[in-house]
This record gives sequence, structure tokens and C-alpha cells, in this order.
Amino acid sequence: MSPRSGAREAESIGGQIATRNKLVAPRRVIDSAVSAGPFSFDSFGGTRYDGAMTDRPSTPLLDTVDVPADLRKLKPEDLRQFADELRAEMISAVGTTGGHLGSGLGVVELTTALHYVFDTPRDKIVWDVGHQCYPHKIITGRRDRIRTLRTGGGLSGFTKRSESEYDPFGAAHSSTSISAALGFAIANKLKDEPGRAIAVIGDGSMSAGMAYEAMNNAAAAGNRLIVILNDNDMSIAPPVGGLSAYLAKLVSSRPFIELREIARRFARKLPEPLHKAAKKTDEYARGMAMGGTLFEELGFYYVGPIDGHNLDHLIPVLENVRDSDHGPVLIHAVTVKGKGYAPAEAAADKYHGVQKFDVVTGVQAKAPPGPPQYQNVFGETLAKLADTDKRIVAITAAMPSGTGVDKFAKAHPDRTFDVGIAEQHAVTFAAGLAAQGMRPFAAIYSTFLQRAYDQVVHDVAIQNLPVRFAIDRAGLVGADGSTHAGSFDVTYLATLPNMVVMAAADEAELVHMTYTAAEYDDGPIAFRYPRGNGTGVPLPEVPLKLEIGKGRVVRSGKTVAILSLGTRLAEALKAADTLEARGLSTSVIDLRFAKPLDEELIRKTLANHEVCVTIEENSVGGLGAHVLTLASDEGLIDAGLKLRTMRLPDAFQDQDSPDKQYDAAGLNAPQIVDTVLKALRHNSAGVEEAGARA
Repeated sequence: MSPRSGAREAESIGGQIATRNKLVAPRRVIDSAVSAGPFSFDSFGGTRYDGAMTDRPSTPLLDTVDVPADLRKLKPEDLRQFADELRAEMISAVGTTGGHLGSGLGVVELTTALHYVFDTPRDKIVWDVGHQCYPHKIITGRRDRIRTLRTGGGLSGFTKRSESEYDPFGAAHSSTSISAALGFAIANKLKDEPGRAIAVIGDGSMSAGMAYEAMNNAAAAGNRLIVILNDNDMSIAPPVGGLSAYLAKLVSSRPFIELREIARRFARKLPEPLHKAAKKTDEYARGMAMGGTLFEELGFYYVGPIDGHNLDHLIPVLENVRDSDHGPVLIHAVTVKGKGYAPAEAAADKYHGVQKFDVVTGVQAKAPPGPPQYQNVFGETLAKLADTDKRIVAITAAMPSGTGVDKFAKAHPDRTFDVGIAEQHAVTFAAGLAAQGMRPFAAIYSTFLQRAYDQVVHDVAIQNLPVRFAIDRAGLVGADGSTHAGSFDVTYLATLPNMVVMAAADEAELVHMTYTAAEYDDGPIAFRYPRGNGTGVPLPEVPLKLEIGKGRVVRSGKTVAILSLGTRLAEALKAADTLEARGLSTSVIDLRFAKPLDEELIRKTLANHEVCVTIEENSVGGLGAHVLTLASDEGLIDAGLKLRTMRLPDAFQDQDSPDKQYDAAGLNAPQIVDTVLKALRHNSAGVEEAGARA
């Protein structure tokens, strides 16, 4: 399983606030389901659903907790039941909305313990990625909105500063938590203010270098910084049961730490060789018993591993660490992704990202049949090309299924490389492969490629190495919101010398562009495509090698021209139909390339139409800017041509259905029509009258 601890692609659930269908089975069926077979009573957090068969579990303890201060009023012996109820509420909520399930289920006890022991929000909990924060949201004043997760106007699926004072730092990309928590800790230290900073980071996120960069600089924070390593993949060290819990409690206790400090002060008075030997003996003794030598070398006091689901182990250790004068401290908690819900625990992906689902059976709602998803078209096309081209290699940064590389991997496992959450390494690794004559495809989400921009510039573009960038999730992405939107890649790639940038208008074009990229050896080349299903056009049996920098005329007209890049082409064609009905003859052009531009086609188009509009699923600085630059440099607008650019707004758009997001961005057919008509009205009252008569 991929180590990407961030946003595996939970499918978009649309823009409406949904309510889950109520269960209609007799109570005895549910009782049977939760007491026998694979779906045990414990699979539902030990909490039964009420006899009226509503979609809400019975949660008497959870009902008394609105914010963490209420939680801290509970007796320690009540926390087990509280955690069970919290888990049941989360399962019910995500069954209603869809979203990230497995990660949150794995931190229910940890969430409970952290808010019980620490004084939040004064103490800052920074969740890495944030997709595991649903239990945190439920007990920090947002339970009444938890069934609006990832919907338009609802709660974000990640932590978000503007949403709650209990979200001190927004997240959605991985490996940022330790750096951010260090910032909080040092700020409090410099201001001489109270408050701890606790970073909760998964073992998958530890595959990114940024986590170690932060840890390497953490010593100055002292006891104000605590890192919780949430090891849910058993990838670092297994728990060792009661002995592990005993050791963790022992070494985090005040008497042990004070005794250790006395020994360290004594050792400092020894000759240097003996001092160093004593220090190593201390580290290795605890390292042999518990592991964690690496973290000790980075300056952390290591505690663990402990069972992250056992509150009797978690709370004493957290209390010891909270009250200690020593630090920074790293607590290694071993958890189970999907914990407490049998369907999730049994699934290969631990229900990381789910559609709406039936709580009793775990069966997810199936999307209606439709065209293939873009990432699958890419993966299957690349796999076919690799059958006859042994130079083709696929690289992904912990997102094999999201990018379609899993399809390639099935056919060519020896030429597939999942490098983990390491986009910088992925790009430079691809550059090395290209320099040695291979044909590497770096398949990376647009939003994640941002993390490797220096490598794109320095290691690829400057050296003109033929790395192929398959950029998934281009444009707006729906339920994941602004953190995962692919809004900037045309801008940040098309500005680079040597770079070729393509955008597929549909799945057939994606097949052609994948083949074109494979055959292009003159330098770096990128092609972008959106999340979700294609348009339904037939896929070509034989791909075409596109001429670099050449667009295509999809529809010819005389008055208006719409120059489209990417999948706005469908909306451009709808707009053309409306404009034609108004008597405005309209051309529609799929430019295919943002760089190099089809300058010949653009010159001809601008010279032969009254109004020209560019449209793209990208921010300012993309296609429209390049067309405007060409038109300005060559005087193509000097004679009065009305040239307009349509692009994403200068804002980070929150989650909603993609269609509603594009409507809000002003990039659907009605807005294209409006842009054309305003251009005509603004420049000619006569045309306005003609438009009104049409």
C-alpha cells in the first residue's frame, strides 16, 4: 500500500449537503449484524444504533461534550466508552457524506487522549495532512456540522484555520506538521508564553524529507515541542505488548528523567571519551529496548512504541511528557488504520477514502456507469506503449491509483517506481533516468508537483532533459477544495524555457498526448488532465503523434472565436451554440498547447474575428497571458480587436461539486456567452442592438 498519508482520492461527493438514507431493516437484523459474523459489536465502536433505526448512533457521553473542556470533566474510567461513541459518530457521519474514514478511525483514542491531557486550544495540536481530523472536529465544537463534510458551504475535509480556533494550522499536504509545530513552540518560547505544540504525523509522512529537516532543527524548542508518530502501517517498529507500555511509561516518568539527568551531569565531568561513551550507552540501552535511535540522534527524547488504542497506556505517557521539563519528545504510537470498523479493517485500503456507505454492511454507494476516468486512460495507454518501448518508466510519489500508475505497474512492475511522499526526489530521479536514455513519466498531481518546482527548473528544464510530466488533477477538484486544486501548473511550467505544455480536452486527446510525450525526446514535456470521468468520446485504437505547438479548429465561424485549452472545450462548444442562436457566427479552437503556442493559428484567428476569448482551467499567467503577450508584441490588437481572457479567479476556492466550482469561477458556457456579449456591447452599441434582436 502506498505511504501517501495525505489525500488518497476519496471520490468527490458533490456539492449538496446530503442526508444518508435511513436504515429500514428490522432491529433484529441489525442486532444480528453487530453481534455475529465479521461485523462484530465492537466493529461499530461498541455503540448500538437506536431502535428507531435512524442514522444516528446512541452517544450519551459524547452528547455531553461540545468542546475539549467538557471532555476534561469526564472521569478517566469513562474515556473508553467516550472513544467508542466518538468512533460510532464518525462512522455514521462519513457514511452520510463520504470522505476519509480509515485514517480518522485509527486516531480516535489518540484524539481523545490528546484533548483530555493537553489544554487545547492554548496547547496547539497540529495534524499532519489533516485527513484524520474528523474525530477532532467532532469534539471541538463542530459536531452539529459534521455531516456537511466536504460539501459546498460545509466543513472542510482537512484542518482549516478559518474554521476553528482548535485548528491552529491548516493542512492537506503531508509532512508539514513538525515544522509548523516547531514554529508555534519557538514563538511561545520567545514571547515567554505558556503552551505546548503537539505535531501528529503518520509514518507515511515520515518518508518526506521535510519532516527530518524540521526534526533536525527542533532542539531549541525543548519541552514545548512534542511529536506523536502515528505508526499505522507497522512500517517502523511493531509494538511489543505490555513490556513496551511499561517501558514507555517508565522512561517518560519524572523519576526516570530526573535520575537520567543526574547521570548526565555526572557524565559531563568525566573525560571527553568517557562522557561520549556514557551518552551512547544511554541512547543505545533505550534504543535496544524500544527502538528510536534515529530520533535520539536528531535530538529527540524517544518514548515508545505504545499501543495507540489503549487509553490506559496513552494517558499516563502523555501526562508524563506534558509535565516533563525535558524535550523535545517523540512518542511512537502504533495504531490500526480503520480500527473498530470491521469492513474498514478488512479492506486493502482500510477505507482510506470512501463514497457514502451503509454503516451496517460497509457497502459503498456505486457511482453510475460512465466514461473511463482520466487517470485510468493514462495508465492503460502508457502500459500499452511500454509493451513495445522498453525505455518507458513510470514514477509516482505515493499515488499509484490516483495517477493510474497502478495500471502500468500490473503490466510492468519492474519499470514502476513509487518513491513515497518525495516529489522532489521523483523529479530528479526522472531526470537521471532521462539523462541515461530512458523515457521516464513522472505522474504527479498538479498540486503535489508544486513541491518539486526547483527540481523541475534546475534539474530538468535547465538541462533540457526529456522528462515527461503526467499532471493529474488539473483544474478544480471538487470535494478536496483549494488544497488539492490544480490551479497553477500551466503558469509555473509554461514560463520555463525548453518546456512543452499540453492540456487534453477529452480522453481521446489524452491518449494522443501520452503517445506524443513518449515520442518526444527534445526536452521536457508536460500534459495535464482533470480528475474524474472523461466525456464519453471513443478512444482511438491507434494513438496519433501530435505536431508540437499545433492546435485544431473544432468549429469554424466568422464573428467570435473561443480559444480553449483543456476540458473547457465542452463548455466552449455549448457557448458557441448559444451565440450562434443569437446570430453570432462562432469559431471554437482547441489550442492543445499552452507552450509553444500555435502562433500561426492564433494570428489568423485574431485577424479574422471581431471578438476572441481564451478560456482555461488555470490561474492568471497561463494561456491567456501568453496569447495576450503574443498579440501585444505583434500589434494584433492595435486595430480594435476585442480580446478577452477567462481563467480561474484570484482566490482559493472552497470545496463544492466541480460544476458548481466552475460556475463560481465563471468558466461555464453561460459566462463565456456573457463575456462575448459584454465585449460587443462595451465597444459597439450597434452590435448590442443587433444582439438584442437576434
